[in-house]
Amino acid sequence: MAQHGLTLADLQAAGCLTETPPTPSPSAVRYRNAHGQGWDGRGAMPDWLQRAIHAGQTVEHFRVGRTE
Repeated sequence: MAQHGLTLADLQAAGCLTETPPTPSPSAVRYRNAHGQGWDGRGAMPDWLQRAIHAGQTVEHFRVGRTE
């Protein structure tokens, strides 16, 4: 550091000494069944939801925070 004229404050100001890298926040669950299984609506639809839809239920029935 001395060779390049840097101080600890210079490195901290540049963000070189962050304690932990930021982690992406998990997506909020948008759909949940009576057994507590959830899905955030991303990626492949889980088996429990596919089975419910094939049995005649709608996806909206499982939406978290829906109004009746």
